Amino acid sequence: MPLARVFSLVLLGITGTGCGNSGAEPVLKFTAIPGDNTTELAAKFKPLEKYLSEKLGVEVQYVPTADYASSVSSFVNGDVHLAWLGGLTGVRVRQKVSGARAIAQGEVDPEYHTYFIAHKDSGLEPGNEFPGDLRGKTFTFGSAGSTSGRLMPEYFIRKHSGMTPKEFFGTEAHFSGSHEKTAQLVAAGTFQAGAIDYKTYDRLVAAKKIDPEFCRVIWTTPPYPDYNWTAHPVLETRFGKGTIDLLQKIMIGMTDPELLRAINRKKLIPAKNEDWDDLAGLGRKLGLLR
Repeated sequence: MPLARVFSLVLLGITGTGCGNSGAEPVLKFTAIPGDNTTELAAKFKPLEKYLSEKLGVEVQYVPTADYASSVSSFVNGDVHLAWLGGLTGVRVRQKVSGARAIAQGEVDPEYHTYFIAHKDSGLEPGNEFPGDLRGKTFTFGSAGSTSGRLMPEYFIRKHSGMTPKEFFGTEAHFSGSHEKTAQLVAAGTFQAGAIDYKTYDRLVAAKKIDPEFCRVIWTTPPYPDYNWTAHPVLETRFGKGTIDLLQKIMIGMTDPELLRAINRKKLIPAKNEDWDDLAGLGRKLGLLR
């Protein structure tokens, strides 16, 4: 029996989020931490919408969010049932939603990196060691809730300097709001340096959206775990027992580059909540998690 028919029999009378019609079929909604261009991101997720709809036999819909906080609240409220999240954000939503599960991550995500970037006129030079000459420079993080744009850069600054970011830079921390905005601000010379997700930087350079001669990498951090797909437990009640395991299997089995383009990955591998235990401990230590 088709999965959609099973769902409709099991869930007779249950509606999808936001549906006012008691007889409507449920809609599986997913989101992702936002980029600067929400229209472009929505277009990139269209192939995944179609693929998951066909595989699951239910309507699947991408729901854009304005910022990291919106992504968290949409998931916590059950307005979306699946989300592509950074490591810290994923830990945060799983703390808030009992039974939420990390089900997949990019094959690169267990060993992710942040680039410290600098404007060519900053006086900062590329090197293999933490750039102590950053001290006193103007610097921007990404989003305040970002793993690669805030948590890990702050951790490495504290580790290598023995100072808080405020002490190290001599001013309150600045947050650009996104990785792309960080690159733009540093490339323009608005800030002398910043911290950015390495994949976003590489993508922007490849697309010729920033010039690596003006906005260059001065240091690459050691590896840490980052992005993941996290599933809401409501999937099991709204779409039938075993839905999360089935969704995990489907996503890990994806090989078409078009399906993975929106998250800038080549392959997905299995994930479990415990993969981010060390990162969660670090987030609590820095006061970013309870």
